[in-house]
Amino acid sequence: MSNGEPDRGISLRTIHLCLIIGAAIICSLMLFATYQLSVSFSNLTEKAELQIELRKAARELMDASDYLTEKVQRYSVLGERHFLDEYFEEAFVANRREEAIDRMSVDVGNSEALKNLESAMEGSLKLMGREYYAMRLVLDAQGDANIPEILQHVELQTEDRALSPKEKMALASLMVHDDEYYAQKEAIRENMRASLDELEKMAYDTDASALASLRDELSFVRIIIILQTIGIFFMVWLTSRLGIHPILNAVERIREDSPIPEMGANEFRYLARAYNKMYAVYRKSLEHLNFKASHDELTGAYNRSGYQLLLTGIDLSSTYMLLFDVDNFKRINDTYGHETGDEVLKKLVRVLKSNFRSDDYICRIGGDEFVVFMVHATETQHDLIVQKINEINREMEDKGDGLPPASVSVGIVHGTEASEAEHLFEKTDAAMYKAKQSGKHTYTFYANLHV
Repeated sequence: MSNGEPDRGISLRTIHLCLIIGAAIICSLMLFATYQLSVSFSNLTEKAELQIELRKAARELMDASDYLTEKVQRYSVLGERHFLDEYFEEAFVANRREEAIDRMSVDVGNSEALKNLESAMEGSLKLMGREYYAMRLVLDAQGDANIPEILQHVELQTEDRALSPKEKMALASLMVHDDEYYAQKEAIRENMRASLDELEKMAYDTDASALASLRDELSFVRIIIILQTIGIFFMVWLTSRLGIHPILNAVERIREDSPIPEMGANEFRYLARAYNKMYAVYRKSLEHLNFKASHDELTGAYNRSGYQLLLTGIDLSSTYMLLFDVDNFKRINDTYGHETGDEVLKKLVRVLKSNFRSDDYICRIGGDEFVVFMVHATETQHDLIVQKINEINREMEDKGDGLPPASVSVGIVHGTEASEAEHLFEKTDAAMYKAKQSGKHTYTFYANLHV
C-alpha cells in the first residue's frame, strides 16, 4: 500500500465508541423494559387487590343489612333491649353500609356497580323505616321510656296506639317477618347481586387488560434479550475479526519471518504497514550485504562477520545452532593437497544447502568449522536433525565426484538452552567436542551431555 493511499477498514476508536453506545442503548432498553414489566406487574397486583376489596365492601353492605334484620327481628320477638342497642350500634357507629358506598364511589366512580349498590342502600334505608316502626311498637308495649332519639320522631298510628302490649308485640313481629318485609329484603339482594356481577365483569376486563399489557411487556423484554444476545455475538465477532484474528495471524507470520497482512482495524493496518516497511528494509539489508564482507569467498557461505550479524538478529528462542567440523581435515590436506581440501569444504557447503531450507543460514567460522542456524524450529525436532546429519555424512562419504570421502562431527544446541547469544557457541562447541571424543562421524545434543 502506498503512503498516499487512504486507510481502509474501521478505526478501533470508532469501534470502541460504537460498542460503548450500543451497550449503553441495550442496557437502557433492558432497564426500561424491566421497569415497565415491574410496573405492569405492580398494577396487576394492585387492581386484583382493589377488586377483592370492592367485592368485600359490596358484601359488607348486605352483611350489615342482614345484621340489622337479625337484631330487629330478635328485638320484636324477645323484647330484649340489647338487641335494640346493637341495631343502632351497627346503623350509626359501625356504618358498614355507608363505608361500602364511599369506598366504591372513590374507586369505581359512576359505574353500574355503584348504582346497583346505591339502589341496595336505598332499599335498606327504606326497610329501616319499617323496622323503626316495629321497634317503636315494642318500646310502647314494654313501657320503655328510654327511647332512642331517632325513634322519638316515629309516630304510631292511632289504631296501633290503642292496641294492647301483647298486640303491639305481635304487630311488631309481623312487620319484620311478613311477605312484604322479605320482598323488600329480596329487592336489596337483587341489587347486591347485580352490583357483584358488575364488579366481576369489571374485574375480568381489568385483569384482561392488565394481562395483555403484561404480555406486551414480556414480549418487549424477550426482544431486548434477543437483541442483547445478538449484540454480544456481534461484539465478539467484531473484536475477533478486527483485533484478535489479525494479531494472531501477525504473530504467525512473524514466526515464519514473512510480512504481515494488512487487515483488521485501521490502527492495526497502520502497524502492519510500519512493520512491513521495516521488514522490507531488513530483508533488503540482508540481501544487499557486502558479499565479500559477509560471505566466505571460497564456499559462498556466510563468513564470521555474517555469522556475528546473524547471531544478533535471529530469534534464538526458535532456532537450533549446529556446529559442523570436518573429521581428519588436516590429513585430507596433507594427503591430497590443499586444493582438494578446498573442494571438500565447497562440497560440504553444497551438501548442507541441499539438506537444509533456504531460510536456514550456513556460516563458515573457521578453517573446517561451519555453523548452521536452523530457524523456526521447536525443541522437539531431534529426529529430523539426526536424519539430516546422517544424510550429510552419507553424501560426504560418496566418492562418485572424485573427491576423497569425508565425514563431520556435529554439536547441536537449541537457543532456549542459552541465556545469552554469546554462550550459545560455547555450548555448541562443547557438544561438538563430545562428538569428536565419541569417535567422530557422529553428533551430540548439548541437552544430552549431562544425562
